[in-house]
This record gives sequence, C-alpha cells and structure tokens, in this order.
Amino acid sequence: MQLFMANFADGDPKLPVTHRSYTNEFDAAFFEAFHEEEVEIRRNLPREIRAFFTEHTIQDENLPLPPAAVISVRTQSRIPVSWAPHLRAIITRSTGYDHILAYWREANVEIPSAYLPLYCCRAVAEHALLLWTALLRRLPAQLESFARFDRNGLTGGEINGRTLAVFGVGQIGREVADIGKALRMRVVGVDLSVTVEGLEFVSPEEALAQADVIVCAMNLTLKNRGYFNDNVWALGKPGAVFVNVSRGEISPFGPLRRALESGRLAGVGLDVFNEESNIAGFLRGSGHLKTMELSDFLALRRDPRVIFTPHNAFNSAEAVVRKSVQSVEQLEHFLSRGVFTTPVPFPFESCKL
Repeated sequence: MQLFMANFADGDPKLPVTHRSYTNEFDAAFFEAFHEEEVEIRRNLPREIRAFFTEHTIQDENLPLPPAAVISVRTQSRIPVSWAPHLRAIITRSTGYDHILAYWREANVEIPSAYLPLYCCRAVAEHALLLWTALLRRLPAQLESFARFDRNGLTGGEINGRTLAVFGVGQIGREVADIGKALRMRVVGVDLSVTVEGLEFVSPEEALAQADVIVCAMNLTLKNRGYFNDNVWALGKPGAVFVNVSRGEISPFGPLRRALESGRLAGVGLDVFNEESNIAGFLRGSGHLKTMELSDFLALRRDPRVIFTPHNAFNSAEAVVRKSVQSVEQLEHFLSRGVFTTPVPFPFESCKL
C-alpha cells in the first residue's frame, strides 16, 4: 500500500483518500503480485508504463475504485461489480480463467480480458508429481517420525508399474501424462475430447476403478463443480491417492474427508481449494468460512495423509519469468492496439450476459 499512497496525484486536501478517483493515476495495477513476481514484471515493463503493485488481493486492499483502468489479478481477488464501469481491461496471470467468466456474469458485462495459457504447464505438472510421490511414500508421516527415528508404519509404495489417471488432458494434463510415462507408469486419460496420440483414454468409471494415482487437471466449468463427490469416490480403487492442481471447486472438502475415512483414498494432495479466496483470507486472519466447510478443511489439514500447498504449483523460477514476460506483452499489446493476443474466450456454456 505504500507505493500506492506515495504515487497519489495531488488532489483536494479536503477530500478523504477513499473518495478520490484513482483510475487515471496508473496505466496498470497488479494485484496479488508476490515479491519475485513483482521484480520480474518490473524488469520487463517499459519505463513509460506507470504501474501499481500490491501483494494483496483486491478485497484485502479494500479500494473504492481501481487504481488503473487496466488491472491484473491472479485467482483469489474478487473484483467488485462497482469497478466494472471504470475498467477497460483485465489480465489474469493464470492459466485458468473461470474467475473472469464468473465476474462477467456477476457484473453482466464482458470486459476485454486476457489469460496466460502456456506459461506454467510444466511447473504445475511437476508439482503434481511432487505431491503424488510424497503421498505414496508417506512423507508427512516420515517427517513427523524423524524425531524418534522410527520407521514403523512408514512403508510406502513405488511409482513404477502403478496406474495414473489424468482427469483433464489439456496442456497441463499432457505434461502430467508425459511425466507418468517417463516414470514407467501406466497412464490413462479422461477427457471430453480424445485428441492426444499415444495416450489411452477411458471412461471416468474405468479410470477410477483402475487408478492408483488420480490427478485432476480439469478446467473449471459450470458443469463440473463438485465433480469428485461421494458417488464418484465410491467407484474408486481403494487406497488410491488424489492430487488436484487445477481448481478446488472440483473437489470439495467433505467428500475428500469421507473418502479418506472410509479408506477409498489413502492420500490427498491439494494445491487448490474449494472457496479458495475465503480459505486464504481465513488463514491470513481476514476471512470467514461456513461451519461445515471449516470443519472439513481443518480435519483434512490435521490428517497426516494430506498435503496442502498454497496454490503454488505454478511457482517455478522459469515459470515466473515466462509469466512476467507474457503479462507485459499482453499489457503492451492492449495499450497500443486495444486487443489481447490471448483473450479469454466467450463461454459457450454460460448464460447470456
């Protein structure tokens, strides 16, 4: 917030800061920009572009108006409907864009928006590998047992020969499948469209019945919220591990908790979370969760068979550089031509705006 305050244009001193108009003060505003990301974006920004940066979400900044007519967010910021008339464009520094579609529906307007479809595919896939390997080898329990140098109950499983089911075989899902094949796993894919040569595609029911490792890499749509529910887990091979690196709304906490308790799942690795902006706010001390949501979340968080990471799968040094370069390229292209090169597509499955 210091940068923002330091760059205010002189205004009427009688007006409180919260009543000033900020939209002409900067050319672009970057929310949720953690330190390494801000450094890389600044490195690539032309000097003539005036930029506002904050590591906070929009709701945590609590600004009445946007600092610029072009804003850039990640996935946890909730853009106020009241900002819509002041915005020319939105750049989401993410591969997914479901939160942008949700904002379009909420604000009843289609604001030109860009997303970054390719910057972190390998980073996210490798993070999925990190999670499923750690779960198979019971890493949380190993770390806890080190203080006693005790090996009882720590016997894990090898990757070689196990079946990996990839739900959602887009760019990230393909990278996950390639990694699985390289590790000599049997890999099957589940997707609405079968487009990847050399990969065996099966029905969801077949995949669940066979899989030792299940990785969710699906895009979030209006149709797949809550996809991994109690009925789905009832079809699963007992003792499988589940990893979600796409969107938390696809795998709500309650069914995951019950699947662990019943033995349907032996481990859960989440980098994304249902009600993620509220989860993040809760952990930072500024958010609220419903009682049942909170109960299931806390139970999973305490479970030694569960690994949570803070939506960090994208965050490799290489991906941060690619993301920063691509974000600036989108910004420059829009400021000079009024359009993006990777625009968020109009959702065919959504209601008319």
